Amino acid sequence: MGRHGKVVTMSHETPAGDRPLTTALAEAAGIAGHAPSVHNSQPWRWTVLPDSLELRMVRDRQLAAMDPEGRLLTISCGAALHHARMALAAEGWPPVVERLPDPAQPDLLARLTGFHHGGVDPDAVHLVQCMRVRHSDRRPVSDEPVSVEALREIADAATREGVNLQVLDDDQKLQLASAAQHAATVEAEDPQLREELAYWTSRSGTGTGLPPEVLPEEAPRTTVPARDFGRAGTLPIGPGHDRAAVYGVLWGSEDEPDSWLRAGEGLSAVWLTATRLGVSLVPLSGVVEVGGTRQALRQLLSGLGFPYLTMRLGIADPAHAEPPHTPRLDTPQTVDTSAVAGPGA
Repeated sequence: MGRHGKVVTMSHETPAGDRPLTTALAEAAGIAGHAPSVHNSQPWRWTVLPDSLELRMVRDRQLAAMDPEGRLLTISCGAALHHARMALAAEGWPPVVERLPDPAQPDLLARLTGFHHGGVDPDAVHLVQCMRVRHSDRRPVSDEPVSVEALREIADAATREGVNLQVLDDDQKLQLASAAQHAATVEAEDPQLREELAYWTSRSGTGTGLPPEVLPEEAPRTTVPARDFGRAGTLPIGPGHDRAAVYGVLWGSEDEPDSWLRAGEGLSAVWLTATRLGVSLVPLSGVVEVGGTRQALRQLLSGLGFPYLTMRLGIADPAHAEPPHTPRLDTPQTVDTSAVAGPGA
């Protein structure tokens, strides 16, 4: 689909209020598969129950070397949680969300429940449309600046999810660039990290990972260094630079699993809002993967909170064709409907 192509919406012959709740739950879990995740690992599993929807992390898809604490895994799952929430609200089923509902089940991240059908949320409908076209474009952006109004609206989307997006000034941007360069050096010297990265960039045909066609063919010219994936992709980057790009830090007041989950919800809200406004977003996780540079980001935030993720925002170069979307796992691989399947299913 082109950047300005027609967006396909959720549409059904049967009105949403007349369809079973379980149908809406299964569809929302399926749509959540469009959510972004670290290295496109899609580390989530949904369980559809008669009156609720449960989200669990999948440890088998955790990046053990890069993300031993599960911070990025939980942020990824939080993005899927926000996608599912918006999909349900778009169908008139706004959920009550119980985050980390059972201490005895640490992999159970959220339970969506308390459903009563009401009016469709038009804002959620627009975000669901954006889920289908949102993508990562790692090439340099154009020289067109992102408007102050757009940045304010994007930051407001984070605030509504209980997290903060701080847009960096020029001095802070240089500090971020220095921290990102240091993090890249640390990770390049770690053989386990290099091996893990090689695994996630050689997953063609599996529905996960980063295929060559979404990775730049050479290092893009950017103020803040982009991740070195250890191999060249096939995506032409063109002659541009990111002089007009804006960099930001997504942060919050706590550094615990429930705050990481909310950070993922905030990332989803920010990215979908940016997509709706025609703003390209690329998450930059390298600088939070290394303890020392993550601490440097805390200092950049004046010690007010904990950084979850950094990101680049900009207007995509109109000369660039839209890059392909990363692959996705088939819905049965991420959504379990066995508890609501009919006889013989």
